[in-house]
Amino acid sequence: MNYSALLLQSGLDKIDAQVLFSHCTGKNRAWLIGHGQDEVDPAHVSVFNPLAARRRAGEPVAYIIGSREFYGRDFVVNPSVLIPRPDTELLVELALERAADGARVLDLGTGSGCIPITLKLERLDLDVSAVDLSPSALIVAQTNASRLDAAVRFYQSDWYQALGDARFEIIVSNPPYIEKNDHHLSEGDLRFEPRSALSDEGDGLVHLRRIISGACHHLKESGWLLCEHGWDQSAACRSLLEDAGFHEVQSWRDLSGIERVTGGRYTLA
Repeated sequence: MNYSALLLQSGLDKIDAQVLFSHCTGKNRAWLIGHGQDEVDPAHVSVFNPLAARRRAGEPVAYIIGSREFYGRDFVVNPSVLIPRPDTELLVELALERAADGARVLDLGTGSGCIPITLKLERLDLDVSAVDLSPSALIVAQTNASRLDAAVRFYQSDWYQALGDARFEIIVSNPPYIEKNDHHLSEGDLRFEPRSALSDEGDGLVHLRRIISGACHHLKESGWLLCEHGWDQSAACRSLLEDAGFHEVQSWRDLSGIERVTGGRYTLA
């Protein structure tokens, strides 16, 4: 059997098969193209086939190889944290556009740490902090910060609880926002991701309500709150922000044209 046949008989999408093969053998896509008709080394079969079986069973590629790219950098991931998505890069871009020199920035529910670490590495002048309730998620976030040499402060906290009276120019969050009965939770990669990072076990707005109401006590004058949310939650988020006293409330569309981030500026009374 040659290498082209090995990947084909794996039953995986071509990209998934190539990524897994490269991960376990150290041979990149260019090598596969040049050696596709070569007879397979049995050692490569022995390491590739078990990974292919895990992927066929539904396990996300990111968990199998232990990393996922976000904003051009590789982040360590494991089943303790949500897998970073390209759509979340919109949240980062919006925060970067609104951050003044030396701004204090807070990320709520940081997971892998991809959001605050990216903000810090893109703008070394920013003072970046992040919180998560999960100790295991914080270990992953701190590992990524250390690997990528990003000076981010991490706190174990139930949203704002551990922050005292600290205030920030910008607060960002990609909280759990999937409604508890959403069928997607039992489909695809989501089956393997931490449910607590996906669903609020309510109507999808439980955590967003807490984040928006609490932001009033942790934003500096004219500070911004930016939240990622579900495909059908933008109108509800705008209403929550307006009711909480935010101005310049608006929603922004992701790569698929879906309103994915909603935010506003808070003026202290």
